[in-house]
Amino acid sequence: MKPGKDAFRGLARWAIRLGILLGFAAGVVLLVLWLAGRFDRKVAMPPLEGKTDREAPGSTINAASKGPSFQGRAVPVRRLALPRVESAVGTIRAVHETSIGSKLLARVTEVSLKAGQKVRSGDVLLRLDDADLRAKLQQAKAAVASVEAVRAQAVVDEQRYAELAKTKAISKQQYEQAATALRSAQAELRRAQEAVNEVQATLDWATVRSPIDGTVIDKKVDVGDMVSPGQILLTLFDPKRMQLVASVRESLSRQLQVGQSIGVWVESLNKQCSGTVSEIVPEAQSASRTFQVKVTGPCPTGIYTGMFGRLLIPLQEEQVLVIPRQAVRRVGQLELVEVVDAGRAARRAIRTGRKLDEDVEVLSGLREGEQVVVPEPEAAAQEPAHG
Repeated sequence: MKPGKDAFRGLARWAIRLGILLGFAAGVVLLVLWLAGRFDRKVAMPPLEGKTDREAPGSTINAASKGPSFQGRAVPVRRLALPRVESAVGTIRAVHETSIGSKLLARVTEVSLKAGQKVRSGDVLLRLDDADLRAKLQQAKAAVASVEAVRAQAVVDEQRYAELAKTKAISKQQYEQAATALRSAQAELRRAQEAVNEVQATLDWATVRSPIDGTVIDKKVDVGDMVSPGQILLTLFDPKRMQLVASVRESLSRQLQVGQSIGVWVESLNKQCSGTVSEIVPEAQSASRTFQVKVTGPCPTGIYTGMFGRLLIPLQEEQVLVIPRQAVRRVGQLELVEVVDAGRAARRAIRTGRKLDEDVEVLSGLREGEQVVVPEPEAAAQEPAHG
């Protein structure tokens, strides 16, 4: 008998749990129906003078049609043509960006810049130790002076031997030797002068100057650092010429052409500006099947290289349904509107999309030409909040 009693008790417990679950589900269904207005009293509106049962756009809804004291306007659901835009992710870069490297093996003796500093073309940015180069320059100049003295003597000898050769006082061979010595002295002087120019050019490398008007992105060295030929010292960019470099998929790249005006959205500034397609790289990246598109143009202040941006590619127009944003009430996760039909106002659940100024896009739940209630400001302020 005991096993039978245990089985009976188990069935009773399952029956109790099933009853609780069914009761909870029924309560949820009733709550949803109540929020959707299924239990609200629908009161017919008396027809206005000279009007039919269907309200005209902008007409006032009587409080009786809504239930609690509420007044508003009946506004039709209308269709709106919007330009369809596809976006492509890109990075903002400078059109002119310069990395300055060292041409010498030397120690940094002076740094006259910092990150973000604005510089002009020709400004001294940093200096390298040039003591040995200055010594070599003095040696090269001394060599020039020595060769100039030799050349001066060779000029005098050539002139004297030329006069003696005319009177046959010396042989022709002796005169040719004097002329050859003069030409050799002149060549040696040119070689010495070029050596001075070479040392002077190398000495100029010790003073690093800005090649453009721009802004310092970053400096890589400080005073006392040892630098070698080819090492990057600093990077500059021109903030007046910026570009967005975006990767555009194949199908969208056909919508673009060089010289086309296009919109650019800068995420961090929450601002849109316009630019011009300056370059479309005629080669698709094999991994992503995208083309690289560069857009340049005047940009607002606060744009820096490396920032995130989107390229707004215009496509064909799309037709969307819109209603005033004030007509939509949010109750929990539900979006509700009051729809006017044959003089009655009833709640209906809809689904909205993008916000368009004072309107909102309707994705489902309404048809073009239907009328929704837009509450008056006073009535909206008195309406109790839900959700």
